[in-house]
Amino acid sequence: MAKKSSASDGIKLVVVESPTKAKTIRKFLGKDYVVESCMGHIRDLPKSAKDIPEKVKKEKWAQLGVNVDKNFEPLYCIPKDKTKVVKNLKDKLEEASELYLATDEDREGESISWHLLEVLKPKVPTKRMVFHEITKDAIQKALKDTREIDLNLVRAQEARRVLDRLVGYTISPLLWKKVAYGLSAGRVQSVAVRLITERELERVRFKKSSYWGVLAQLEKDGVSFESRLQQYKNQRVATGKDFDGLTGQLTAGKDVLLLDEKQAVNLVDQVKKGAWTVSDVEEKPTFRKPAPPFITSTLQQEANRKLGLSSREAMQVAQKLYEQGFITYMRTDSTFLSNEAITAARDCIGYKYGKEYLTPQPRNYAAKKVKGAQEAHEAIRPAGNQFVDPDETGLTGMQFRLYD
Repeated sequence: MAKKSSASDGIKLVVVESPTKAKTIRKFLGKDYVVESCMGHIRDLPKSAKDIPEKVKKEKWAQLGVNVDKNFEPLYCIPKDKTKVVKNLKDKLEEASELYLATDEDREGESISWHLLEVLKPKVPTKRMVFHEITKDAIQKALKDTREIDLNLVRAQEARRVLDRLVGYTISPLLWKKVAYGLSAGRVQSVAVRLITERELERVRFKKSSYWGVLAQLEKDGVSFESRLQQYKNQRVATGKDFDGLTGQLTAGKDVLLLDEKQAVNLVDQVKKGAWTVSDVEEKPTFRKPAPPFITSTLQQEANRKLGLSSREAMQVAQKLYEQGFITYMRTDSTFLSNEAITAARDCIGYKYGKEYLTPQPRNYAAKKVKGAQEAHEAIRPAGNQFVDPDETGLTGMQFRLYD
């Protein structure tokens, strides 16, 4: 007679957000694990009237999706496009002996795990699994170092979502009337409008000013160099730093000479007739320090400057690199690097350029202390304990360029 399998003999179900991430993680886990994607949030506030349950449709707060009379209690619904996803996860869970919630370790990821727990109602042991990079070592370590769901992060995300709804649903109709139908506003957009308004008032107050200078292109013994007029008749010549950035007015005192176009042209005519002499040469050592490791904002800035990507486009490409296991998690406010990362970076430099390019000691960056910042993660860097050269990744297009 065949032995009946027990729950302990079942597979272990690992739930992540995206199919790409699920595909990458499957490569690192054995046949005892099933990795499924929940496709982001499986529950949310109602998007339209058809999502609102019948039992609360007549409530005055139902359209808002937040019960403002009951401590701002949110009304969560499973969208119709997520019903198949939820059914698939429930079916897989029936065959599982353990459930691992492996969503991202930020507010959204923690909230997704909590919603999964609330909807799936697992009867098997459930563990919260977190990692900052999708490599074999990181995944294996995350399986051992599990924890409980961080309800503080869940409540933080819930508060942001409720605030979005309370602000957005009241301001958006105003935008439809005054600007264009279909626009939406929330806690971010409404503040952005205020900032734009204040900036416009600054622009109105600003008065345009002009200043002139004299620049000579010189050459001596085949070496060309620039010479800029600094002083004239014991007065320093005004430059851009001598003007108020808000009003456009000159802020320096009487010891500064403000040249106009006519004076500058006359000076050029005068100096052309005279002999040029280098009276003194002063040498100063200069130092250039490398920029701190990438955080979310600096990655977006460099992607815009060098690749012409918008912030959204940069994060979309970075998300794909993260999910394929090429970089660490791309949403972070911390410049911290692990010992593993520092060792990998130094090994990479020594191999590619030679040990003479290595500093005697690793350079450490002080952690940024920003109120409310997400500092749970490392800085953004190539994943793993060995950095893969861009030419050896097999990446193409914008993914290759951003990784490079």
